[in-house]
Amino acid sequence: MSQLFLQILWDWLREWTSLLRSPCFPVLFSLSVYMCCCFPYICLDLLCSRLALVRRFKIQPQSKVTWAATWRCLCKISRNHVCFIFPLSVVHWYWKPVVSPPVAPAMLAVVKDVLACLLLFDTQYFFWHLLHHKVYWLYRFFHKEHHVYTATFSLTTEDTSVWEMLSLSFFTTLNPVLLDCHPLTEMLFFIANIYLSVEAHSGYEFPWSPHRLVPFGLYGGAQHHDLHHLKFKVNYAPYFTHWDRLFGTLHTQKKSRNTETLKRMCLSDSATTDED
Repeated sequence: MSQLFLQILWDWLREWTSLLRSPCFPVLFSLSVYMCCCFPYICLDLLCSRLALVRRFKIQPQSKVTWAATWRCLCKISRNHVCFIFPLSVVHWYWKPVVSPPVAPAMLAVVKDVLACLLLFDTQYFFWHLLHHKVYWLYRFFHKEHHVYTATFSLTTEDTSVWEMLSLSFFTTLNPVLLDCHPLTEMLFFIANIYLSVEAHSGYEFPWSPHRLVPFGLYGGAQHHDLHHLKFKVNYAPYFTHWDRLFGTLHTQKKSRNTETLKRMCLSDSATTDED
C-alpha cells in the first residue's frame, strides 16, 4: 500500500516535469514549504497574548513576537531567496539537470535515506556551529546575526547572515547527492529538514512535539534549541543530542530548573543571614 501511494505521488509530480526542471522551482519550493511550516506558529504567536491556553505551551511565555520583528524577518527571508538562493538555483540547474526516473523509491528506502540525510546534516551543522561559536571573528561577522533574539520564534529560523544561509543550503543540497537519493526522497528530506528547523525555533513545546516522540532523549527539539539561544554556549546540534553529549555541551531544561532552584535557595539563605 505504501509503495502504491509513493508511486501515485511520484507519477503526479512527474506530470509537472516542466516546473520541476525550472531553475525557479527550488526557490519557490523552499520558500513555500518554509512559509507553510511557519504559518501555524505565526497564528499561535498572534493568539498567545490573548489565550492562556496557548501561553502554557510557550517555552518563554514572557516573550512577545512583535509585528516589527515579523516584518523584518519576512523582508530578510524574501531578499535572501531572491538575491542569493535564486542565482545558485540557476547554477545548480545548469550543472545538474533534474532526472525523473519512472519508478518511485520503496518506503523503507525513503525512511532510511531521509534519516541518513538528517543525521549527516546534524553532524555537519554541529561542527560548523561549534566552530562559529569558538572562533570569535566567525561568530562576530557570520553567526552573531542569528543570535539577535534570546527567545526565538518560527520566522527566526532563516534570520541568518548570507554566509550562514548559503553554508546550510550547501549541506542540505549536498547530502542527498552524496547518498545517491531518489529525487522524491530528496524532496521529502527538504520538507522534513525545513519543518524540523522551524519547529526547533518555534518557541513552543507541545505533548506531540518531536522530542517527546523520540525515546531516551535522543532528539532535542524546541526546548533544546531554545536553551542554546538563552544560554549561548550549550546545545550546538540542531536536532539530535548525541554530539552534544559526546562534547559535554548538552544542557537540558531539568538542569536549568535545578540551577534556578539552587540560585533561589542561595538568595533565600543570604536574605536570612542578613536578617540575623
